[in-house]
Amino acid sequence: MNSEIELRDHVFVGPLRRSVNNASRVAGSIHDDATATKLGFRGGTVAGSIHLELFPPILLKAFGNRWFECGTISMYFLNATTDREAVRAFVKEPRLDAGAPQVEIWIERDDGMRVAEGTASVGSPEEPSALLRRPLDRFDAGELRILGGLKVGDQFEECDAFLTKDAMAERMKVITEPMEWYTKTSPWGGAIATPAAMVQLLYSQSIATLRAKLGRAVGLFGAIELRNIKGPVMVEQPYRVTGNIVALGQSPKTEYMWFETALNEADGKRVAEMRMLLRFMKASSPKYKDAPPS
Repeated sequence: MNSEIELRDHVFVGPLRRSVNNASRVAGSIHDDATATKLGFRGGTVAGSIHLELFPPILLKAFGNRWFECGTISMYFLNATTDREAVRAFVKEPRLDAGAPQVEIWIERDDGMRVAEGTASVGSPEEPSALLRRPLDRFDAGELRILGGLKVGDQFEECDAFLTKDAMAERMKVITEPMEWYTKTSPWGGAIATPAAMVQLLYSQSIATLRAKLGRAVGLFGAIELRNIKGPVMVEQPYRVTGNIVALGQSPKTEYMWFETALNEADGKRVAEMRMLLRFMKASSPKYKDAPPS
């Protein structure tokens, strides 16, 4: 696999891959063709977390094993892709003399359209990551309808998180960049989580604790930052997830929520963290039925 990664003008270039929309049968979601096209998309979208899985082989080449222990990937999504559209990942070559290097990364479709952009790093770089430097109050929050039951500082209910071997085996059926470490032994002992699996651990159950306060609407990932604090995240390892909302707002077409979650071991050791931008389409909400967004 690594032999397919090229170094061109100090940029690691990954091979073209066709990311699979494995949630296409989830009716009423942004991944469902009927729902997505009704909202103005070309078809059911590939989740941003799936695109993150393009990067680990390149990050391993750029940073070595350290990335899985104390590395960050920080990505803002610009354009949605549909099932099996060809994309590739790019990672700028880090400086050899940098103790905690941070570099630009991005994803392009095969026609050159930029799908996402951000940063990757190891350790504690001097400069903030792509998402941590991004202003959270770009738009006036105004009167929120979908997210009106929430406020900045709201805590997620603490919950359990556990990644099974069976779940990883299912993921391997469609992953574009398989690595033996995801299902077999790794330098850290057992199997480790893929980026998409990390997102699910840090997102699914924790966001479920807020569902009762959310208005009905179709959501999609707008940005994701994963941080390995004392990683990697292991398969078949019990964790606890905590989190809180850090910003709320709206754009002409969406209401959005920025939040942070953390993955901890039973003794409190912090293993990983995530910052996410979750968008909700106004056009999909009954609360905007009589006054559709412009």
